[in-house]
Amino acid sequence: MSCASAAPLRLFSPRHRGTSAWTVAASYGGGLVAGDGVALEVEVGDGAAALVGTQAETKVYRSRGAPCQMEVLARVGLGGALALVPDPVSCFSGARYRQLQRVELDPGGTLLIVDALVAGRAARGERWAFEEYSSRIEVVRGGRLVVADALRLTPREGPALPARMGNFDLLATVAALGPRLAARAASLLVEVGRLPADGGADVLLGASRLADGLHLRLAARSVEAGLARLRALLAFLPEFLGVDPFSHRP
Repeated sequence: MSCASAAPLRLFSPRHRGTSAWTVAASYGGGLVAGDGVALEVEVGDGAAALVGTQAETKVYRSRGAPCQMEVLARVGLGGALALVPDPVSCFSGARYRQLQRVELDPGGTLLIVDALVAGRAARGERWAFEEYSSRIEVVRGGRLVVADALRLTPREGPALPARMGNFDLLATVAALGPRLAARAASLLVEVGRLPADGGADVLLGASRLADGLHLRLAARSVEAGLARLRALLAFLPEFLGVDPFSHRP
């Protein structure tokens, strides 16, 4: 394994973690400012396993000019496994952020992506106060696009964001597919399908089947409740990676 980075990105490689290689991304100053652009290329070889995460939330500061941009391009080989599990993005008042995660997955490879967004600095009255947020996930398998998930939020399109989002403070998307996760994905589909239809619950879940995986969306009325539920849903990660990334932070 090797890694390299240039400002504003920093990459850390913690000591060996279970059966997988870890790369932890961070930024100078703990966040992204106007015009920052981060492009990350990840390659997981045949039979290898890797985790890409972050040290903390990705903070996006106010921008009066160019947006901040994040691009992750990854390739996973035959029998390889990749977990993209960054902490949530937190857009401050006036922030503009655009993100693309695109993975080319071998038909025999396995992938887990977790993409989450929090309302912002709610304690300072900055709930859904950013100018633009857009995130797109694309997974190509055997030359065919099998996952295309996009979220775009801006106050210039539709009602004001705080009114549109109501009392939800966290949104998350999970995509899991591949032979190493097929059984776990099937179990999660059953678990989510058995949940009562309760629109007033603290955490709302919806899931749909992929060929050998699932696509899951989560909305939570509190960040703490949402993250706790997300981590419970991903309790299989120690088996997948050899160690629990949520309890063994670098």
